[in-house]
Amino acid sequence: MRKFKTSTKNGLPVREKVYQYLKSAVLAGHFDPGERLTEENLAKKLKVSRTPVREALHKLESEGLIKPRKKRGFIASRDSKEEVEELLELRAVLEGYTLRLISERISEETLEQLHGLVEKAEDALRRNRIDEVFRWNTQFHDRLHELVWDRHRLHDLIVNMRKYVLRYRKDTLQYPDGGKRAVEGHRKILLALKLRDPDLCERIMRDHIREAKEDALQTLFGKLQE
Repeated sequence: MRKFKTSTKNGLPVREKVYQYLKSAVLAGHFDPGERLTEENLAKKLKVSRTPVREALHKLESEGLIKPRKKRGFIASRDSKEEVEELLELRAVLEGYTLRLISERISEETLEQLHGLVEKAEDALRRNRIDEVFRWNTQFHDRLHELVWDRHRLHDLIVNMRKYVLRYRKDTLQYPDGGKRAVEGHRKILLALKLRDPDLCERIMRDHIREAKEDALQTLFGKLQE
């Protein structure tokens, strides 16, 4: 782990740096589910005092990213099936609405950029390079979200939600045909945007996210109940 300087000059306060670092580590899966997280150990590894670590851990607990132990400390947790399902249903609604807005403002230049990202993802899929598929697919959504940067509240909601979602997304691309469905979904999104049909855009995006939800539930929790 890295060392955080105590000075706040030209940067964030140490407590904010520690919080952001630990949150990123949790979301990236750097801690195994059930792994014990203590102030003492983390403070030692990060070379900071226990106070910013304590504040960060309590904040992560309030966000549902870690859970308290019965005695002392916290443990890294993984969302339940119901929590994953809820998260992705919320994402479907939010991103569907977002694509509706985007359809009214997207340029031909951006459409060409999105087309290039889909082509790169398809090429990576043919070569069975799942990490590359993940990268190009992530950039596809990143490029879309840049188009609503001026809708600050909406943009912040999307960015924050995707931090939670992406810790599962790479695994779901490993699911049989998961990568193929993801790329095909992006092709449909691109077509809907070219048609500049807001209703179609919203429906296609919701369908795309819900397909990802089914893959996530299958990958993380096994066969769904009929």
